Parts: sequence; C-alpha cells; structure tokens
Amino acid sequence: MNQPLDITTLPSVCPLDCPDTCSLSVKVQGGTVLEVKGSTANPYTANVICNKVARYYPEFVHGKARLTHPLKRVGPRGSGQFEQISWDEALDMVHAGFTQAIEAHGPQSVLPFNYAGPHGELAGGSMDRRFFYQMGASMLNRGPLCGGVRGGAYASLFGAAPGMPPVQLEHSDLVLVWGNNVTVSNLHLAPLLKKLRARGGKLVVVDPKRIKIAEQCDMYLQIKPGTDVVLAMGLAAELERRDALDQGFIAQWVAGFDPYMAQARQYGLDQVVETCGISAAEFHALADMMVAAKKMACAFGNGIERGRSGGSALRAGMALPALLGHHGRLGAGVMAKSGGATPKTQSRLHGDHLIRPGTRTFNIVDLANILQDDGLEVPIKATMIYNHNPVATHPDQANLMRALMREDLFIAGCDVVMTDSMAYCDVILPAASHFEFDDIYGAYGQNYLQRAAPVIPHVGESLPNTEIFRRLAARFGYTDPLFQASDTQLMDEAIDASHPQLEGKRPSEIPLDRAIEMMASDGEPLVMCKNVRPATASGRIELFSQDYEVRYGFGVPRYDPAPQDLPLTLITPSSSKRTNATFGSDSASTGPELLEMHPKDAEERGLQDGEIVSVWNALGAVTLQLKVTEVTRPGVLYSPKGTWRGTSQTGFTVNALIPADIRTDIEDGACYHETFVEVKPTQ
Repeated sequence: MNQPLDITTLPSVCPLDCPDTCSLSVKVQGGTVLEVKGSTANPYTANVICNKVARYYPEFVHGKARLTHPLKRVGPRGSGQFEQISWDEALDMVHAGFTQAIEAHGPQSVLPFNYAGPHGELAGGSMDRRFFYQMGASMLNRGPLCGGVRGGAYASLFGAAPGMPPVQLEHSDLVLVWGNNVTVSNLHLAPLLKKLRARGGKLVVVDPKRIKIAEQCDMYLQIKPGTDVVLAMGLAAELERRDALDQGFIAQWVAGFDPYMAQARQYGLDQVVETCGISAAEFHALADMMVAAKKMACAFGNGIERGRSGGSALRAGMALPALLGHHGRLGAGVMAKSGGATPKTQSRLHGDHLIRPGTRTFNIVDLANILQDDGLEVPIKATMIYNHNPVATHPDQANLMRALMREDLFIAGCDVVMTDSMAYCDVILPAASHFEFDDIYGAYGQNYLQRAAPVIPHVGESLPNTEIFRRLAARFGYTDPLFQASDTQLMDEAIDASHPQLEGKRPSEIPLDRAIEMMASDGEPLVMCKNVRPATASGRIELFSQDYEVRYGFGVPRYDPAPQDLPLTLITPSSSKRTNATFGSDSASTGPELLEMHPKDAEERGLQDGEIVSVWNALGAVTLQLKVTEVTRPGVLYSPKGTWRGTSQTGFTVNALIPADIRTDIEDGACYHETFVEVKPTQ
C-alpha cells in the first residue's frame, strides 16, 4: 500500500517585479507546490504577502499554461500551434536561427528582448548577459519601459546613494504618499502608515484616484493626471514665501538652489489651482502640514513617471524634503532606492568586459519600430524573448504584434508559461519557476538581502535561465569558464562578500531563513546626509542637473503637457490580480477587465454600470466592463494593466490604446498615462 507523501514547509523569496520582495513560506508535497504564504524571515514583509501571490502561484507553477517541454512552431506565426521537440533540437533551432542572421548581417542583427520578469540576480540577468555580450548582439536599454525615469530623477538629486528604507516611517510625523497605490503595489507600507496615524502622525495622499489608502488619510488631494510637477514646484515657492526653507541645511547640503527656485517661483497659486484641479484651501492646508512637520517622508510611486512631465514631477517632489531640511535624521527624507545599499557586483555577474566597443543600444520602447526597420545599417533578423511578455506590456500593442508577425524574423522564446508573446515564437524553451532553482535577491524598495533554494524539482523538462544559457553557450562554442559557472559561483559573483553585513559568509551561504539588513558603513541605519552622502559630483543634493541641461535643455523641472485630442484620459495602474502581466493566465484574469468611470462621464454617454463598452482612439479599440464610481475624477478613466489578449472581444488590451511616440521629459520613457480615448457602447 502506497504511503502518502509527507507535506513539508520550506522557505523561499518572491521574485516578482515589486518593491517589497517578500520572504515566503511554501508548503509542498512531493514535487507540488500546495500553498504559498508569507514568512517572518524578512522583518519588513513580516509574514504578510499579497493575495495574488498566495492565490495564483500554485496554478502558475502547475497549471495548464505551464511550459514543460521545448516546442517548435508548426502553424502560422501567432496561431499558437506547436509540437513538442527535444532539448537538442530546440538548441539547434536557436543556433541555426541566430547563425543565419549573423552570417547575413553580423552579430548585431541578433537582439535579446528581455525585461524584468524574475528579480533574482541570477534569473534576472547573469549567464544570459554573458552569452549575448560574447556574441556581440545589439544591446537593450530597458529602463524606459518602467522605472528608468524614476531612477533617473532620483539619481539626478542623490546619485547612486541609497535612500530612506521604508521601515523608518516609524519615526516620521508626516508622510506624503504620492502616486503610489500602496495596498496594490507597495503593500507593506500600509501597516506602517496605520501606526503613523495611531501615534498622531499625519498622512497625505496625492493621486488622481481615491485609492484605498486615501480612505484612511488626513488629507487627500485628487489632482489631475500629469500635473504633479506644478503642485510640487508651487509648494516650493509657497514654502519660500512663508520663510519655511531650511537655509542652514541648504547651504551645507544642497547645490543648484538658485536656478531651481527661480523656476519654482513661476508656479503661483492660481496656476496650481487651475492646472492641478485642487482648491486654494487644499493647497494651503498641505503647505501648513509641511511647515509643521519635523520629520517628513515622501513615498513616490512609479505612476508619476508615466506622464510627459513625469521626470520633472519626481525631481520636484523629491526636492521638497531637501528644501525643508528633512534629511539627516530617522524618518525624514525620500523613501526610495534603499536597495542600493546592497553591494551588488553586477558588472562582474553580467560579464560587462565582454561588451564589444561600439555595440549599439536600442531603447526598449522603440522595438516595435526597430524590428520592422529594414533601413537600419544592420537590421534585426533574430531575437529572443525571455523574462518578458511584451505583447501584454508594451505601448502601441498592435504595432508590436505586426513586428512579431514578420516571417523573416527568427524568434526564440523562453518562459515559465505560455503567454501572448510566446505564441509568436519559432521555438520555445521551457523555463523553471523560481521555486525550482537557487537564486539570491536584492530589492529595489527595501534594504534586505535574501537567498532562496529550490523547494520542488524542475517541472517537466524545464530548466533555470542560467542552465538554458549555459547550454546555448556550449552549443555556440563559447568555452571560457565564464560560461560554465555554477549557480553557486554566480551567486558569489553577484554580491560583494566583503560587505560587513555578510559577516564573512559567501553570498551563496546566506541563511535561507533570515534576511540580511543592509546598513550604512558605520553599521547604523541608512540616513541621507548623516551616514549616507549624496553620490553626486558635488557631494550634495543637486536640484539643478547639468546632465539634464546638456541632454534635454532643462536642468530644473518644468511642466510640458501632452496635447489631448480626445476628452478622456486613461490611466492603467497596477492590478490586484496580476504583477504586471504575471498571472494573466489564471482564471481570475481571463474575463473582461474593469473600466472605472465617473458617473458624470457615464451619464453623458448613456452608459450603464456593468455593461461591456468599447474604449477607442486612433490606435485601436478594446472592450472592457464598465464600473461607474466616484473614486476617479470626471474625465479620467482607470483600467488595470497586464491583461492578456483573450480578455477583450477585439483581441487587443488597453496597451493597444497607449501611444509609443509620446515620451517622458527625461530618459525617453514610455508615457503610459498620456492615453486619450473615447468610450461608447459595444455594437
């Protein structure tokens, strides 16, 4: 008689594109993940995880969409018709497809098409970078798709210095949550904000939508989308008029004050009220709270960067604590980039020395056009999509789909599950989920370092990214030991083992049941302008950026609105059911997605709550289920990002409506929130 298999609980780490990077507790039986919960290994995430990870990960690992064997396309491109092949045949197909492009056009005719699916140091970028660098393939600037504008804005003020860790909010007396949907995409701030208010601290929420955390705040400002820079610059001017700026701190720690304030003074109260859509009383009340605060912290979300003036908005918002002297003590400052304290050695891990001089780099937002541009000196004739679902995430979805339909473009794919993007591939390599391999995890939203080991064997014939690219390297004849490094070696090459917080351990020896907090060089908590110095040329917080002055013609923030050709603005924020497009294959995400609309807009168009509507502009149309609600402003619509094509009757998602040619003011980023549409009943 067969004995039932034991059920065990093992530690792990969430690898998804989220600032929190939670520690996990995974219940497994045999080779099956039964349940995913939070754990206490990471004190910041403290046993709490989001519903989507808890509900959808077992299905993601073991469900019907899981890729378990290499596949070869046998039908028209995009049809989803594949047949199973061996690993040897799959590797031969990749070799043949890439080699054909290289022999005809040179190595830069090959392009890696990847982004940030897993955030482990190994799965996110290690052996794959070495492989493509050795080949001499074209390179990719990935930041403009998401995060690069926010990162550039932060670096323009502080350089690469780590900002305030979120746990320090326990010392704050005023917190500005600005463009940050905490309960959906920054979950572990919520209990800290609750404690803030319980001890008498103040919480201000600035967002075009009355998000859940706004129901529990002391002030909510429902500004018009894309006008954040006007509010922030107006506040700087108002605080100066009140003689509230900390001149001593400014003299010691701030550079570029004069040109910055000369620009800020152009934004008076009347312009703030008219442009931002708030009242003068609200503006003055916020200024009052800022003047009264002793330890103000600001938590800015990525939503701000997705507008035409997004970079300026973030720079202006992040400048406010510096103007008020809110740095140099616990609980005061900009809550951002604290993961920068982790001593990553990415140049070594990626093998940057392999990069050939003169290799071109493309902006990832441009790839739909790049893949169709035969006028390039070296056209792209082969690509590999991995760690990414571009059909579900890029702007101007229809144009990207046209690019991927080209029969003269060889497309290799690698993913954990079958996605809308994998359907276009000539050959698919099945990737292991993060529960099936070793990896080490920094974070971009908190300052803990964690390690995870496999909790189940590889599902089917799937393999970790590192092993897939080892095999590809061998197939291409790359024999340097760099391409044979084990995952243990790669973990040790990912992190500087001499960092004092590692206490002499190799990164591959970090305990699985404990997260390591990264501290300042003096062993104390990270505090900007105390034990963390701005990593700028001046060693100060730079309000004027010489780099941006040279590159873009403005060294200080400015407001540059995009022209609006249709009456409604569509915002596509994070989903409570998906992390970007991950989990889009789950049944919870397969029905029509919601479209939130103010009652005034619905009444004007004769639309009813619950009906399926068509949202359209010159780029395309998508069907969504209408939800009439007062949480949004008149003229502003909300529909969560990351849906897959099957959710809409048109075969397109909201990404088909998002322009790719409107760009952010800095870093040439995608303007997801400069999407103007109209809505009508479906025919």
